Amino acid sequence: MKTVTLKIAGLLSTLDFNAVVKRVEALHGVRSVAMNAGSTSASVTFDEGLTDETALAREIERCGFHCRGESLPHHVCKSRMHTDAATSHVAPTGVPHDAIAHEMGHGAGMDMQEMVRDMRNRFLISLAFTLPIFAMDPMGLVDPLFEPPFGLSMDSAMFILASLAILYPVWPFLVAAWRALRNGVLNMAVLVVLSVGTGYLFSVGTTFFFEGQQFYEAASVLLVFILLGHWLEMRARAGASAAIRALLDLAPPRATVLRNGREVEIPTSEVALADIVVLRPGNKLPVDGEVIEGESTIDESMLTGESMPVAKKVGDQVIGATINKSGTLKYRSTKVGADTALAQIVKLVQEAQNSKAPSQLLADRASQWLVLAAVLVGLLTFAVWFWVLGQPLLFALTLTITVFVIACPDALGLATPMAVMVGTGLGAANGILFKNASALEEATKLDVIVFDKTGTLTMGQPKVIDVLPDTMISPDELLGIAAAIEGNSDHPIALAILERAGDIPRPEIAHFRYMDGRGASAEVSGLPVLVGNRRLMDENNIELGDLGARAEALKGEGRTVTYVARNGKLVGLITVADAPRPNSAATIAKLHEQGVKVAMLTGDNAGTAQRIAGLLGIDIVLADVLPAQKADKIKELQAQGFKIGMVGDGVNDAPALTQADVGFAIGAGTDVAIESADVVLMKSEPYDVVGAMTLSRATLRKMHQNLWWAVGYNVIAFPLAAGVFYPFVLSPQVAALAMSGSSALVAVNALLLKRTRLDGIRAPSPEVAGSALLEPETA
Repeated sequence: MKTVTLKIAGLLSTLDFNAVVKRVEALHGVRSVAMNAGSTSASVTFDEGLTDETALAREIERCGFHCRGESLPHHVCKSRMHTDAATSHVAPTGVPHDAIAHEMGHGAGMDMQEMVRDMRNRFLISLAFTLPIFAMDPMGLVDPLFEPPFGLSMDSAMFILASLAILYPVWPFLVAAWRALRNGVLNMAVLVVLSVGTGYLFSVGTTFFFEGQQFYEAASVLLVFILLGHWLEMRARAGASAAIRALLDLAPPRATVLRNGREVEIPTSEVALADIVVLRPGNKLPVDGEVIEGESTIDESMLTGESMPVAKKVGDQVIGATINKSGTLKYRSTKVGADTALAQIVKLVQEAQNSKAPSQLLADRASQWLVLAAVLVGLLTFAVWFWVLGQPLLFALTLTITVFVIACPDALGLATPMAVMVGTGLGAANGILFKNASALEEATKLDVIVFDKTGTLTMGQPKVIDVLPDTMISPDELLGIAAAIEGNSDHPIALAILERAGDIPRPEIAHFRYMDGRGASAEVSGLPVLVGNRRLMDENNIELGDLGARAEALKGEGRTVTYVARNGKLVGLITVADAPRPNSAATIAKLHEQGVKVAMLTGDNAGTAQRIAGLLGIDIVLADVLPAQKADKIKELQAQGFKIGMVGDGVNDAPALTQADVGFAIGAGTDVAIESADVVLMKSEPYDVVGAMTLSRATLRKMHQNLWWAVGYNVIAFPLAAGVFYPFVLSPQVAALAMSGSSALVAVNALLLKRTRLDGIRAPSPEVAGSALLEPETA
């Protein structure tokens, strides 16, 4: 099975995605189609032996939409499905754009930003022609401001202006409604066409064919409000995908490589495997690779969320789309095109945004039924008021149009997708990658987080914990003697002592001798010195004194003790242990604040495990656990009724991550395609678990707020519009404003997640945070 994410243009209503899902899922060989109402892409999983990307694109275009090809990072990947529009006007199916254009309300292949501008222009055109209509017939609010010009009758002038105010601006809705009906689905555009179309056509009838009061001013003002609301909604929807757009634009357009011994600048998409890439200070890395010459620091914050630049030397791996801060590097490309870390991250985030939270599945079905309910309630309203209650035709028709226009399935359809898009995008900007919307929702239900100890809560390498000299020697002198002797060893304990000693002066040594499994000896200032374990001390009959008893106590706490003896007497102890990460304690404290218990899973003995647990405040300690037993321990906790989140390495801890209710793969770096995990944490940073949990809760809170608003709005809107509270009735214009405002409110509320201060989540950079709703547009 293969999964691709396809860009789809021409999605006007948030319910348009139902048509795409319905048609593409029916294709032979397609396993699943995931699509988010707030985005413009679809993630399709299919059997490569039964169908391909071209067939998928062709089916999308049969729905009446335009497939722009596979969604891949700009510059990094040559499109596998289409040629850039700058050089060709042929769609993926080989059909010219002009042949597709008649299907598009906005024009062939427009992306979301282009559709936003097009909707703005249609709004301004409709407004420009509606203002004189309203001035000539202000619906009884004030006296007319002027009479029809050029000797035209009122009806003729209104017909001309209303036709200009309605026919061109309403075209995208007309096309979207026809497309939906042709594909067997209902959407918001159907209601817009019914409401505006009914008012306009009834008015045309009264102008040319029968007596009656015209409806031009009401229909025109109604469309102005609809266009305004839809424009604001689309701007918000475009803003929700800002994180993806920022990722897509990260890669540089060109790269400098060595070809035939000289530097050549080529498009990034033409960089091949094993090419030697040349980097200078300030350059962006075009692709992933391995450093073969030079040293530098690389800013990886845009991909991993790591705030500090990372030092790189020969043999280190580098990531495409990051920035070379200092020094000149040469590196050999190891991953290009769709295999780069950037391409994999974009793919993961898009698939997460297109996935559906469990609550969204019900909302999608409800949105479809809501359109049908609006049509039926509108017809019933007309029948009751006109035929049963005997009210005038104009009054009954006004209420019918009000019912058509007030229903807001878009708000229901956008409620969770917008929150999911913003939440996953915000996570991606912080190196926290949710693989699906279900993981966002499930993470809020966890009541126990299980950490694999080594490399997660601890550094995964020995560190000096205690330096304990006797009264005859200073701590620095003790470290200096130990470092002088351990300087010839590459043992992990020796390296820890050397790291701690740093620049402390070291005495000259003579007659160095290494003793395997015990330690080392040497002469320092003419006196014999031993540095090693208890066995080395016993073999040499060293007098341990009070420090010997202290050493045994420290061993019981899980520390490894190095003894330093001089001239036959113990002069100090240096303890080494796997030290906690600097913010592990803060991570656990914050999880406790959130009401979450913390468990630690380790293969270490109980003494070592209890020492770490005591330092960090861990609630549950699972020690002496073999790698094959980790998943069983998760099962045992789940059997006690706990919802478990497991934090561990994506490879070694794969069974436990899979068994857990939510698996967090920590320290993944650029290896984001980890099947066993639900959430990928790119840094080895335990506090990112807090960030993921906090972001999940904030996102779910936005989902619930939006769903309650969308449901509550529609429950109240129908009886108000149908005249149940007569003599209090709504006009179609107020209904249009309410409907449009409802959709825009849901979208804006989701975008406010970017502005919320969350523990473990830093705000996106201004260029990402500034959504399309909040930034000035370009024409």
